[in-house]
This record gives sequence, C-alpha cells and structure tokens, in this order.
Amino acid sequence: HRLQIPLIFKSSYRKANRTKASSFTGIGDIVALQILQKASKQFGMPTVTDIHETSDAAMAAEYVDVLQIPAFLCRQTDLLVAAAKTGKFINIKKGQFLAPDQMQYAVQKVSESGNENIILTERGSSFGYKDIIVDYRGIPVMQKFGYPVVLDCTHSLQKPNQAAGVTGGMPDMIETIAKAGIAVGVDGLFIETHPDPKHAKSDGENMLPLSQIELLLEKLIRIRKAIIFDQH
Repeated sequence: HRLQIPLIFKSSYRKANRTKASSFTGIGDIVALQILQKASKQFGMPTVTDIHETSDAAMAAEYVDVLQIPAFLCRQTDLLVAAAKTGKFINIKKGQFLAPDQMQYAVQKVSESGNENIILTERGSSFGYKDIIVDYRGIPVMQKFGYPVVLDCTHSLQKPNQAAGVTGGMPDMIETIAKAGIAVGVDGLFIETHPDPKHAKSDGENMLPLSQIELLLEKLIRIRKAIIFDQH
C-alpha cells in the first residue's frame, strides 16, 4: 500500500514437483487452499496457486483468483484446457526447455477454450545441466501475443540438479535480474520472499529475505519511472 504497487500473493497449496520423495509437499490440499482464501480476504489481495493435474483446476479455482501452470507442464494440453475452463486468470510459466515464441501455442490452448485471462511468465532457460539463464529478448517476444508478461526473478536463478537432491540458487542476483527486467519493460515481477529463507519449506535457496523486499521495490520504482519519463 505504501509504495502503491499492485500485489498478487502466490503460494503453493501442494508442492508436487520436489526433487526428492522425502521433501516437504504440503499440509493437506483443502487446509492449504483455505489459508490462501483467508489471506485474500484479510489483506484484500488476489491470490495465485499452481496446479499439476486436471482434477486440481476446479478445486483450486474455488479458493484463488489465478491458476498457475508450472513451467514443466506448460505444454500439457489437458491441464491448460481444464484451467482455462474455470474462467480464472491463468498464469502460464514458460518451460526452461521452450523458445519464447513457442509459448504462442500454450496461449492458443487457453484462448481457444474460451478464456482470454492470460498471463505469461519468463522463468529462464536451461543452460547446460545445472544452470538457468534469462534471455531478455523473450520478454518482448511474448508481449507481442497481447498478454502481460511477468519475469520470475527467483526461479530463474535456480541451480537445478544438485548432487544433494535440493535445488540451489543465487539470491544475491535477484536485484540484478529484477532491475534488468524492469529496464526492458516487463509488465510484472515474480519474487519469492520469506522472513527467514533458511527455514523455508521449499525454494529457500532462491528467496529474498522479507526485510529486504521494500528497499528493492523502491529501487525498481525509480527505474520504472525513469523509463516511462524517457518514453514521453
């Protein structure tokens, strides 16, 4: 509210894509979805959660405002169609294996199912076996489809396929990725944050400490204003 930035709160009600079977996956679907619903009502903000199976779509849609299609599943036709038919906003994350222009086909699957409430998220591209990089050319490429494009500043810094079976990250580079995204004109940013990332149930290696988020946003606002001024 203080910075006057539109906020959508994202949280997974179930982590269905962990590297190891022993990793934390959730507290129960309905219980978790009810927490998301309560947070939305209490703080007056829309919420988003990811789904992994067609049967998840209708259930999750009863509790949240946006359904997210994970990057690994962005080509799954049945999942995209099931999500689209809920009428909710659909955030499709670009697969690490996919060229930006190929996202047009994911868009078509949702659009041709009667839903134009589409958001696309750039989350980096695989660079070898254990790294991900962001090709910022992909942002304007996907914007040409006519829908908002968001940059995932944290998952795009993942270090996948680590020997310990836990995905690593480079949280010290979050600010760099975010600044560059704003500079090229991205429509929104996806940033994972936690009061104490070391104790997060998942993705702690990629998170920005909550205490640092406001200062980062202030810097990004100044970049955004400079770009808008220059355009005029």
